[in-house]
Amino acid sequence: MTTSSAPAIPAQPSIRRSSGRVPELEDPLNHYVYHPLAFRLARLLQPTGTSPNAVSAASGGLVCMAAILYTCVAWPFGALAGFACHLTWHVADGADGDLARLTGKASPIGEFVDGAADYLGHVVLYVLLAAMLDDTFIGLWAWPLASLAGASRIVQSNHTETQRREFLWRVYGIPWLRTQQTAGGQAFAGRGWLSRTSARIVRGYLVLGESMAPYSAPLDRLIEAASGDADRLADMRRRIRQASRGSLLFQKGLGANPRTILLGCSMIAGTALWYFLIESLVLNIVLAVSVAYHNTVERRLYAALSER
Repeated sequence: MTTSSAPAIPAQPSIRRSSGRVPELEDPLNHYVYHPLAFRLARLLQPTGTSPNAVSAASGGLVCMAAILYTCVAWPFGALAGFACHLTWHVADGADGDLARLTGKASPIGEFVDGAADYLGHVVLYVLLAAMLDDTFIGLWAWPLASLAGASRIVQSNHTETQRREFLWRVYGIPWLRTQQTAGGQAFAGRGWLSRTSARIVRGYLVLGESMAPYSAPLDRLIEAASGDADRLADMRRRIRQASRGSLLFQKGLGANPRTILLGCSMIAGTALWYFLIESLVLNIVLAVSVAYHNTVERRLYAALSER
């Protein structure tokens, strides 16, 4: 998912001044297609008064529309139209963040709304795909398979998004929900059921990410302790950036772009079965390797930075 609430990014050599994005985090599709289109869409929406949260909701709606096209419209038109709609989601999913930066409306709530819209849209997608598979030779096995694929997506997406946001904070000082946990708690401090539920979801999301990265919190504390020493902080950021190159490759491979293409190709081939199997088996193997690699890098970084 693309975060809609990252604050304005300070000018640095490797950050695009136009959209505020970090090119080293982008794969070719994001860099050359989705994000340039997203920024243009955000610029068009800026004078209209459209809120970033409304764009987030619309992006979730695009995923639901893709689900309907995939499952309710005859093949091959439904498969092709659903694929196109799902690809369009990536543009809208980036536009909410760009619009938040352009209008100064970034907030922890916006980050939460962006993620919630993405997840809810894909819940609808997986339910409809499972219902479609239920009518094939797979029968009722479609539901546990779709549930396993959906749970896998949640864990894989949490891992990649956590890596991305941690990198942005550690190297560029851009806060996110975990580093703004106090601010996030204030944002969801209301006594209503929606605020309480949102706070629990945010906490669960953060706990899941922390469970896969046990060295993240200690490493973050080292960075926080160096905040008053500009030279030491700059050296730590340089070393973290250099050490993170391999982790960023895994993050791109497990991101939403390859997954959307896999689903589109699977539906063009006539069934969501291949997509569910790849997500449940192949991508989980990649996830396990990514987690192990990332933790090795963080453990070595923590040991090296602690010595200074």
